[in-house]
Amino acid sequence: MSLHADALAALEAWAAPDAAQEALRVRYVAHLRAHPDGLERGCRPDHLTASTLVLDHDRAHVLLTLHAKAQEWFQLGGHCEPGDTTLAGAARREATEESGLGDLSLDPVPVELSEHPVPFCGPRDGVLVHHLDVRFVAVAAPGAQVAVSEESLDLRWWPVDALPSGSDGRPDPDIAALVARALHRSGPSGRSDRAGQSTPSALPSAGGSTRAAADQPSR
Repeated sequence: MSLHADALAALEAWAAPDAAQEALRVRYVAHLRAHPDGLERGCRPDHLTASTLVLDHDRAHVLLTLHAKAQEWFQLGGHCEPGDTTLAGAARREATEESGLGDLSLDPVPVELSEHPVPFCGPRDGVLVHHLDVRFVAVAAPGAQVAVSEESLDLRWWPVDALPSGSDGRPDPDIAALVARALHRSGPSGRSDRAGQSTPSALPSAGGSTRAAADQPSR
């Protein structure tokens, strides 16, 4: 099965969680039916992309990348490549390349769809490119160590209840909604803090130093 056929089958079978997501599912399916190259970055002005929200083993932290071009904190992901054979596989590959995590437990069923304009992808005939992102959720192995890729300015574990804030002092609602969906999908962590010990507010950053949430930069 080709990547296009896999993506089309996955989205046709996907049970959207609400009306807004169902409208996007219909939009994505129509796009793929109309465009055999609908997952390629050369398909303009719209093409599908694949991304992964990575949770730590305890589901207490989420791994976000400070995108070099957008200079904002995002989940891991990007364009599909010629060697990809499944949409979930493309999402896993992107997450591995951008984090250095090779042992990810990825749910092959999408957790969310998100369409958004991408100014730095380059307009065509004055029309902005739109990424039709298909988002997955994955859980890292215990003690997983991350590494910043050249596509990123930083890579950091953020507490799920202390996500990076924008200029308005609030977390990006898009990221917050994705984290909520991912936590709901991945289920309870089963985590139990030992009596007399506090839960750490952050994990080591890619550089190896541990930062409390209050010391982390705003978006």
